[in-house]
Amino acid sequence: MGVTQLKRKGRKNRAVANNKIAAIKRLTFRPDIKKVTVEELKAQ
Repeated sequence: MGVTQLKRKGRKNRAVANNKIAAIKRLTFRPDIKKVTVEELKAQ
């Protein structure tokens, strides 16, 4: 068939893939657990 580049479709496909990756990273992200002592909590 033709040899034309489907630029808009390529951009859309890349955007969909990047959104999926971003969503997975958001769902699997766990914030760092900080060590908190009882004395620090009582001081506040």
